[in-house]
Amino acid sequence: MELDELTARLIDRYQHGMPLCAEPYVEMAQDLGCSERELMACLQRLELAGALSRIGPVFDHCRAGASTLAALAVPAERLEQVAARISRYPEVNHNYAREHHYNLWFVLTGPNRRHLEQILDELEKDTGLIPLDLPMLTAYRIDLGFALGVHP
Repeated sequence: MELDELTARLIDRYQHGMPLCAEPYVEMAQDLGCSERELMACLQRLELAGALSRIGPVFDHCRAGASTLAALAVPAERLEQVAARISRYPEVNHNYAREHHYNLWFVLTGPNRRHLEQILDELEKDTGLIPLDLPMLTAYRIDLGFALGVHP
């Protein structure tokens, strides 16, 4: 996907630090020198191109409850079905396929560790697959972003 100037500036400026206000898209549009309608059209193009999957906050799970990285070894013919089942949980913020014995990975976030264990137990009963549960022991904040160098 080739990026027009507005798209490049939007990505460069708002990979981090979305405005915390009642109308963040209005404020973003003003900052970028465009209309809210143009901004929303830009975001829609990114989504339709598969370049944008989510807009939202990233929480420090230790302050908000509990979190774990989990994986399943799913037979290839069941991968889409099991991924769709996992995605129905609001506690799952994303899941993705990998080329490995454990080929479906997902992150669970909830109010406490027991809640996460209940979901993993439920998934095991529903799918017949045993989840690999990898709770974080040490947090490393990498603040990943890719500066395009187009925003002053």
